[in-house]
Amino acid sequence: MCGIVGIASNKNCISALIEGLKKLAYRGYDSAGLATLVNNDIVKRVALGKIENLEKVIQDNPLFGNIGIAHTRWATHGSPNELNAHPHATDKVAIVHNGIIENYKEIKYKVGNRKLIKSETDSEVVAHLITDYIEKDLDYAEIVERLLKELKGAFALAVLFSKKNKLLAIKRGSPLALGYGEENNFIGSDAIGLAPFTKKISYLEDDDWAIVDNKSIEIYHGKNKVDRDINITSISRQSIEKGGYKHFMHKEIHEQPTVIGETLKSFIDPEKKILKINSKILHTEIKKITLIACGTSAFACRIARFWFEEYANISVNVDIASEYRYRKLLKTEGEVVIFISQSGETRDTLAGLEEAKKHRLKTISIVNVLDSSISRLSDENIFTLAGPEIGVASTKAFTTQLLTLLIISILLGKNKNFINNDYESKIITQLLDLPSLLNDVLEKENKLRDIASKIYNAKDVLYIGRGMGHGLALEGALKLKEISYIHAEGYAAGELKHGPIALIDENVPVIGIVPTNNLFEKTYSNLAEVKARGGIIICISDEEGRKKLEDISDLIFSIKNCNYNLQPIICAIPVQLLAYHIACFKGTDVDQPRNLAKSVTVE
Repeated sequence: MCGIVGIASNKNCISALIEGLKKLAYRGYDSAGLATLVNNDIVKRVALGKIENLEKVIQDNPLFGNIGIAHTRWATHGSPNELNAHPHATDKVAIVHNGIIENYKEIKYKVGNRKLIKSETDSEVVAHLITDYIEKDLDYAEIVERLLKELKGAFALAVLFSKKNKLLAIKRGSPLALGYGEENNFIGSDAIGLAPFTKKISYLEDDDWAIVDNKSIEIYHGKNKVDRDINITSISRQSIEKGGYKHFMHKEIHEQPTVIGETLKSFIDPEKKILKINSKILHTEIKKITLIACGTSAFACRIARFWFEEYANISVNVDIASEYRYRKLLKTEGEVVIFISQSGETRDTLAGLEEAKKHRLKTISIVNVLDSSISRLSDENIFTLAGPEIGVASTKAFTTQLLTLLIISILLGKNKNFINNDYESKIITQLLDLPSLLNDVLEKENKLRDIASKIYNAKDVLYIGRGMGHGLALEGALKLKEISYIHAEGYAAGELKHGPIALIDENVPVIGIVPTNNLFEKTYSNLAEVKARGGIIICISDEEGRKKLEDISDLIFSIKNCNYNLQPIICAIPVQLLAYHIACFKGTDVDQPRNLAKSVTVE
């Protein structure tokens, strides 16, 4: 969660710290703060709520400094208020922290006899520990060594010292990047936060630490100086700006034809009509696949299971990352575990990957961020090409994950001789039509806006579907909950009669994912049950299905007829747009919904 920025410069860096925080706002926005040196003394400013509030504080009480740290918070320990806002400081040191210090209560008791702990956070104790070490005249290496021994949990730390124009960065478990500039060097939670300043970035590994000033960056592991690869990020300023859209989410929904096209290019030779995925594991004998993810990515896995079973005849288990590692893992010969994460930093997914590695399972990651923690730990990586996704509610990352999983399933089917060359060519031809099919949906956005205008006052909404439609129903309900705060649930349509149908009355919209496939008639019957009880029926189908649903539906949105295996990718867009426009009608904060953060780096 939380976003960290650090800057060591030869000029005033306060506005740059604010700019970096704004790019990291998707990581949390409960409070914001910064600290710098004024006449060698630590001075800080904090504000409750969003970064704009911090800007106002600084406008009213200006601050100047050429070195500083900044933080945007997603609260874990202690309520969102100014007292709990980072940075936490003593007269000798200020710190910003992302992660969780699991043993903070023990440390708090240890230092509390002599120090006044002011906040409710798990972070403030770190500032007091470092102060103790400074008073004992320990050098940087000794300070870090003691911290790493003392602190339990995951943490990324940026530390500012009084009377020193140097920053200290420490990483264990939580992501932390370093940015290289000219007469300016940087610390950041990720490449997006550093994008306004530099394209040259390196990533710290667990238990690495670094000394950063305006002229140099020195990285250490233990007492040994080490080199970490410096990468050139492809993230541009334009890609992390709204580009004329009111919300990042709206922009990212509309980017899907483009990013789907880019993802297709990376996997398909359009002239030869063959798949091209650089993977040794996928060309081995695979008898079982386990898909591991959280949230939206987990719903992509639920949908993908049907593709793997159909195309490749492979047994597939889908597991939630936060639960996966707490079960006894029964290793199966020929098992491959695939971890899916937009950021590549999702803590639960990363912990699941670490567990799989302990059991010596073959691992593949599907991530959207190169050089992320999950990608570095996995045996192999397959990258989606969604580009930076700033809106907290995932959209384009979801559809590129679906496409990637679909293509992998087709490749496996070909490897197992379930798919011949002619069939592969036919499927690829259909896949290459995806961008135009998605554009067709976007051109009819006003119809979805009209539907949203009729149901945005609902208190409860149910989404139903069968087969792959069930996974999309779960994702639709999640989207609506995330950004509109309407209570919504997704169900397998056949499960309605086993309890949820008790919720149905004339005030409850039921959104059916009902494309034409072998389960259409079954889902139609479930919708009839809703109709009989007075529910409001909204259907997302195709042109063929629309004709059959008109007698039972109050509102219908249709996509073009297409291969049923492409339907979840295409139907994802009306599901996203419906949630988006409902949220707009309600006036909620679409890009930064309450209590949420984009990159979930805590357990």
